[in-house]
Amino acid sequence: MRYFIELSYDGTAYHGWQIQPNGNSVQETLQRALSMLLREEIAVTGAGRTDAGVHAAMMVAHFDAAALPVPKVEARPQTACDYLVYRLNGILPNDIAIHRIYPVADDMHARFSARSRTYYYYIHTRKSPFLRDRSWRLVHTPDFEAMNRAAAMLLDFEDFTSFSKVNTDTKTNICHVTSARWVQLSDHEWRFEITADRFLRNMVRAIVGTLMEVGRGTLTLDGFREVIEQKNRSAAGDSVPARGLFLVEVKYS
Repeated sequence: MRYFIELSYDGTAYHGWQIQPNGNSVQETLQRALSMLLREEIAVTGAGRTDAGVHAAMMVAHFDAAALPVPKVEARPQTACDYLVYRLNGILPNDIAIHRIYPVADDMHARFSARSRTYYYYIHTRKSPFLRDRSWRLVHTPDFEAMNRAAAMLLDFEDFTSFSKVNTDTKTNICHVTSARWVQLSDHEWRFEITADRFLRNMVRAIVGTLMEVGRGTLTLDGFREVIEQKNRSAAGDSVPARGLFLVEVKYS
């Protein structure tokens, strides 16, 4: 039977979501815990592949299992799915939290059945000991009004080759961005919010890095449009640090 699993994680200590040959990953950690509890080899497929150091306020994944462990009489809650959530949270490290497990149709796929994904990127301009692993600190405040005008242009395009890592196994660089904007959270905190049907590797961090050039005045609005039209990663700005990026929502039909 197929199950969806909803979880969150702090990506600081991991080499991303996907299993890596020489680094600890969230996927591998979750698979190992599930396989131990269910006493069978479990493969987990995520809705996306967050890079090293990127966080997830909500990741969705699926796995297939013959049966879930039967709750003990004294255990609370009593459903098999809730009991598995309880057991997983008891053995997983503190930087991974399981929120929900539920059965789905056999043809549901965490990645390919998803209709949209939303990412937030956080920045701050005042030194804070509490934001250093969750947000990117800037020394100077950029022009957010200009950056929002540039962000709106993303909705006019479908090919985002300029914001993708090169030499990936992706068959197409076509994405449909439905929302992109900067939101002020406080006098010294902002976040970039972007929603699309899919994202390319490194896409959000490359977009934010290029928007920062607009905010600093080193790239005009027309120049930002030309960056997208060139379909060339070398034309775009540098990728911003991973620590400010969060996957926050995955939606399904």
